[in-house]
Amino acid sequence: MAKRPDPAELSIFNALFASVAEEMGVTLGRTAHSPNIKERRDYSCAVYDGQGRLVAQAAHIPAHLGSMPTAVAAVMPLAPFAPGDLVILNDPYRGGNHLPDITMVSPVYLGRALPTGRQALAGFVASRAHHADVGGMTPGSMPLAEELLQEGLVIPPIKLHERGRLNRAVYDLLLRNMRNPEERKGDLDAQIAAQRVGEARFREIVERYGLPQVRRQIRALMDYAERMTRAAISEIPDGVYEFEDFLDDDGVTDDPIRIRLRLTVDGGSLHCDFSGSSEDRPSSVNAVVAVTRSAVYYVVRCLLDESVPGNDGCFRPVSFILPEGSVVNARPPRAVAAGNVETSQRIVDVVLGALTQALPGRIPAASAGTMNNVTIGGWDAGRGRAFAYYETVGGGAGASPSGDGLSAVHTHMTNTMNTPVEALELTYPFRLIEYGVRRGSGGGGRHRGGDAIRRTWEFLAPATVSLLTERRRRSPWGLAGGGAGAPGRNVLRRASGEEVELPSKGQVKVQPGERLTLETPGGGGYGTPSSTSPG
Repeated sequence: MAKRPDPAELSIFNALFASVAEEMGVTLGRTAHSPNIKERRDYSCAVYDGQGRLVAQAAHIPAHLGSMPTAVAAVMPLAPFAPGDLVILNDPYRGGNHLPDITMVSPVYLGRALPTGRQALAGFVASRAHHADVGGMTPGSMPLAEELLQEGLVIPPIKLHERGRLNRAVYDLLLRNMRNPEERKGDLDAQIAAQRVGEARFREIVERYGLPQVRRQIRALMDYAERMTRAAISEIPDGVYEFEDFLDDDGVTDDPIRIRLRLTVDGGSLHCDFSGSSEDRPSSVNAVVAVTRSAVYYVVRCLLDESVPGNDGCFRPVSFILPEGSVVNARPPRAVAAGNVETSQRIVDVVLGALTQALPGRIPAASAGTMNNVTIGGWDAGRGRAFAYYETVGGGAGASPSGDGLSAVHTHMTNTMNTPVEALELTYPFRLIEYGVRRGSGGGGRHRGGDAIRRTWEFLAPATVSLLTERRRRSPWGLAGGGAGAPGRNVLRRASGEEVELPSKGQVKVQPGERLTLETPGGGGYGTPSSTSPG
């Protein structure tokens, strides 16, 4: 009879594994060069077992963490591995999610050899960071593109280090195809350093407790997470729940993009059928399988108590039908930059919308539903170098049955900070004129939706601006009689004083003295306003 896992031991080992990922993140954030990584913390780190299953993760980006196991699986064909190996990739169709997110995966071996003379593989550590530029047709590598190659350099799984030795040819090739290579070099080196720290800390745990004990604890933690996830799903009444929502457009046509879900709850399992979703598009709104799964896993994780370990066990009760060639399961060579950052948000809205029928009184109204992606790049004559800047801008959170939504926050699939104004103006040839709460943009109701953000950049040098935004036409929905949040707006004020309303997605050239204003969407309200309610 198998020994019953000791709860105290499980808790200790869960903390140990999570601490590896946390320390990797601290290393990456403190040593990176770009504001997007060191200030916004647009990165994620995690630990995997020898089979590539998620063991533990740090509290980083939901859009990264649910999709990173696919990247670890994608490096397995490069086996056999050796101590010191390090694999790099960003190909969305081979383990990535979109090209600026570069993933590194490295095996962790024991320091001592087995009786066979070979070293034992303990597992893997992985990191994913959004690099401010990876080439492509526009600075920042987040264009409205028609095919993947327009978005940047595509990196299949390849060994950047082999037995600890840098593959200089690969490294130089990467930097030669990226804007501002010195900054890219700093960020790549920081990510490599995070990998080495993760390897060392994971190895220390294994050497302290022994590989058999570590493997037992990993299995026990995964089984525990699965039991707790199935228990949470079991609280949802069995049945079939359907919901659909739309992206405003694909940036090429004005046609709305349908995301449709048929959610089946059966005991402790959840089946997600996305049949009926729109076909993949000749633009960048397409999501790859890993991104769609990641969005669903995020919602499932939200149903769990915070104490439940986030590992492979949480994924086991969830199954999918993802029609090939749809916007939730795109085919190469479709572009995918917005699929990761925008379509993922709408997938979350659709899953939550289905759950409103199953769990009335527990699910909040829709939040802003967009990451409001802005990239700005060009040549900085004053500093004598190319520049590429990327940032996501928050919005309003949806109101819940128990209270108002938060204002001016990142919601759902993004978990980044904002870049401090001082850091922006020290690094880039533009300045922020306005950065504040967009009062009154949250939906009314018994509980009001959170208000959004109004942000204005003034350009000091010619630049190309790329926008990938959403909820400009279709407002975030309210619930139980609550009002919708205000839709967003993108406005360019030309040097002549003329104001031009920009589409939700696309590129525009700007000149010194011109200003770009983003008004992000507010959150939906919850409940019918009472006679005393301010909503």
